[in-house]
Amino acid sequence: MAQRSYRWLVVALAVVGLAADQGSKYGVFRWLYDGSFRGEREVVEGWFKLTAEFDDRVQPCDCSFHVLQTWSAPKMPRVNHGALFGLGGEHKGGANQVFAGVSILAAAGIIIWTARRATAADGWLCAALGLILGGTIGNLYDRIVFNGVRDFLYFYKIDWPVFNVADCCLVCGAGMLLLHAFVAPAASTPVPEGQAAAAVPAPAK
Repeated sequence: MAQRSYRWLVVALAVVGLAADQGSKYGVFRWLYDGSFRGEREVVEGWFKLTAEFDDRVQPCDCSFHVLQTWSAPKMPRVNHGALFGLGGEHKGGANQVFAGVSILAAAGIIIWTARRATAADGWLCAALGLILGGTIGNLYDRIVFNGVRDFLYFYKIDWPVFNVADCCLVCGAGMLLLHAFVAPAASTPVPEGQAAAAVPAPAK
């Protein structure tokens, strides 16, 4: 019997994650733009809001990315040049290039990993890799087009760093991957053929 493959789950979650990330970024930044450098909308009073910041110091490029950069607003968005929680963001362009390279390597690694037959047969693992791939490509798009990542989700009650949907996909996917690392070995430890045969009771006479 042919082994069941969950590669479709990797592709589906990557596409959904990428679409949700880019759709929310473009939509929220367009919705909150009012001509000023910052637009905000309260979601949970006293706890959580949507925030979109813009940067007058950076001008849209005179290149093929111009339409993509100005679809939400004529001003460029203020971006995070670093990684999650702003790691390395103080180095700006250099950090963005480094993390863009890391994203490309991560995406390539996930594609190669998914090509393995054992990986394709594991639905939980494929779901985790699909979420990570979607989040990786979502933020990679921003790094290429905007030279940094657009963030807009803000739990200001606890002053949590501003983040986006791609970050959510990455964190959820990484959590699933970590859980899989602890649970899967115990659940899938192969039983030697001789022991398996011995474990089956002989039929009663």
